[in-house]
Amino acid sequence: MSSDARRWLTEHAARAGRVLSVAGEVRVRVVADADMAAAHVKYSGVPGTTDVLTFDLRDDPGAGGPLDTDILVCIDEAHRQAAARGLSVERELLLYVVHGVLHCLGFDDHDEAGHRAMHNEEDRVLAAIGVGRTFAAPAAGEGDR
Repeated sequence: MSSDARRWLTEHAARAGRVLSVAGEVRVRVVADADMAAAHVKYSGVPGTTDVLTFDLRDDPGAGGPLDTDILVCIDEAHRQAAARGLSVERELLLYVVHGVLHCLGFDDHDEAGHRAMHNEEDRVLAAIGVGRTFAAPAAGEGDR
């Protein structure tokens, strides 16, 4: 990932955090399929790669308060999904970061209603920072990158 792409991702992730009124620390690590697959099986018991894994490190995650979060995002999955959606890899990675933060804020996408609510919130946040809807099919020319 280029330094310009990394800078764009960092700046837009910070903007998303402000929209979500997030306090605390969120650390993001970009990994390839092999590292993501190893983490996925180790921490979730699921073989194969995935797009994002979130680790909420607060003593009592349900109690709220400032975040202490590690997020792994998979660059290879981002390349695949970005190509399928016609978006930039950076925009896809930003979606993964927002998704991870939303998990720490109590969103869950393991059932249909939660899935819909979480992805609607992702798109709301991304639109609010000028990137445009990303999970839902974006309108032509919507947002940057």
